[in-house]
Amino acid sequence: MKALLSGNEAIARGAYEAGITFAAGYPGTPSTEILENVAEHYKGNIYAEWSPNEKVAFEAAAGAAFAGARVITTMKHVGLNVAADPLMTLGYIGTVGGFIAVVADDPGMHSSQNEQDTRHYARFAKIPILEPSDSQEAKEFVKIGIEISEKYQTPVIVRSTTRVSHSRGLVELQDRTTDIPAVKFEKNPPKFVPIPAWAKQMRVRVEERLTRLAAAGAADYADGLNKIIWQDRKLGIITSGIAYQYVREVFPGASVLKIGMPFPFSDTLFKEFAAGVEKVLVVEELEDFLEEHIKALGIQCSGKNVVPKMGELNSDILSAVSRQGLASDLPQAAGADTPPPPTLPSRPPVLCPGCPHRGVFYALGRLDVVVAGDIGCYSLGVMPPLSRLDTILCMGGGISVAHGMHTAAGEKQKVVGVIGDSTFFHSGITGLLDIAYNKGGTTIAVLDNRITAMTGHQDNPGSGKTLMGETTAEASIEKIGEAVGIKNIRTIDPRDVKTAVATFKEATESPEPWLIVSKAPCPLHLRKPLGPPMKVKDGQCKNCKACLKLGCPGLEYTGTEVRVNPMLCAGCEMCKNVCMFKAIV
Repeated sequence: MKALLSGNEAIARGAYEAGITFAAGYPGTPSTEILENVAEHYKGNIYAEWSPNEKVAFEAAAGAAFAGARVITTMKHVGLNVAADPLMTLGYIGTVGGFIAVVADDPGMHSSQNEQDTRHYARFAKIPILEPSDSQEAKEFVKIGIEISEKYQTPVIVRSTTRVSHSRGLVELQDRTTDIPAVKFEKNPPKFVPIPAWAKQMRVRVEERLTRLAAAGAADYADGLNKIIWQDRKLGIITSGIAYQYVREVFPGASVLKIGMPFPFSDTLFKEFAAGVEKVLVVEELEDFLEEHIKALGIQCSGKNVVPKMGELNSDILSAVSRQGLASDLPQAAGADTPPPPTLPSRPPVLCPGCPHRGVFYALGRLDVVVAGDIGCYSLGVMPPLSRLDTILCMGGGISVAHGMHTAAGEKQKVVGVIGDSTFFHSGITGLLDIAYNKGGTTIAVLDNRITAMTGHQDNPGSGKTLMGETTAEASIEKIGEAVGIKNIRTIDPRDVKTAVATFKEATESPEPWLIVSKAPCPLHLRKPLGPPMKVKDGQCKNCKACLKLGCPGLEYTGTEVRVNPMLCAGCEMCKNVCMFKAIV
């Protein structure tokens, strides 16, 4: 039986077919839908949870694998930075049950603050990494990864990318593996406790494992992972992941070495393939990971001198490469010389109509403060006309960066740190603790819209519901602030703009740290209007444009007056609250 699945849906299916029983992760585009599909379709077979952050998810999965379970943990590329600490040591300790970490890279930065190539993490941690090129492989590589993990007692990374995660393809569905030997945790400190004396022995085993895995990449798993497709031998292309699809489209006549396990490197295959072709081209997305190693083997090849090192690859880019003469004497793909179609006009993202974050940024716009931001919907507060974010570093950085700026500048500069509710639970609590402990004076605003909104409305420790749909404890941001030692705590409805301005003014003029919890629901998550749509009284608009400073898509300016688009208005009344002439009702 076949089904049309996205790469993320296929990975979830692979977890089911592989007999995985434990799944943990943190939502982050482009990986989010993996665990959502696990919870929706395979709830009876796989326990799944959203963890507070990727480090916790990775550690929980490791614990389950120590107990003999087959496990999967999911995150986006920057999430692996958070989980890097347990990753590095788990490579030494090894696993009992199969352990898969699915990491989704985002070439082109469609929804990320940077580009990273996760293959470097695999080499750094000395563990295998698999890279599927389509949905069918995404499913199969999870199963192969579990097999490798258990055979070699190692964690395995499966690297997806935005295009693999979100593209759809036909996938052959199979039954769930059920004949998994029961394993329980057996006490063995020399295996599981990496104190220096035992860690030194683990280090030796890591190198031995890599040697065996490199041989396996060229032998045991050749059909499913690394394989040579011999065709015209004037040009041989070494490629991996989604880049393989572009290679097959643009260079249909070339010989191809498809790498499904980029690390450990399969030197035997590289040498065999290079010896069988006249010219070698390495096509990979982002870094010259394979190319650098291939050149170190003494193999002459082209690569990042013709294929871009930054951004997402596509067929048009490779068509331009083909016109540089590398494959001028090979049959070209149909339409290879056709110029690309004109690009669509850009549509920059904005905060949604009725978004409560708008009230916070409008209020901060009335004050002379520096605003340290964070990762989430509220990142859009940097855009005009709000223009109210001055820095963004990473998740949790909104609090810690604000503390550092305030400590360095003293009373010369008032600083406000802004962070979301899910991000606060992810990695903001420790920053708030730092402020209280070190007698800081920063104002911190937690923008609590009751859900993890930017990645598609996932639950978090403050929403009162688990990924499995069960009611659970609802963490209180205010009580956490109280517990770490913050004395000045205020909860506001940011749609009441006057109160928001007054509260931030009081907080930033105080020498003590403040925690302001801006609490109002995300209107998209509510799936219903907050109230009836606003309208402008005929002839009452004085053209002062104060309401336009909210940056609400529901407000339109005709050139002489403001009007409200009733199809977009969410009924939040913020525009009514800022209109000095009471023209909006």
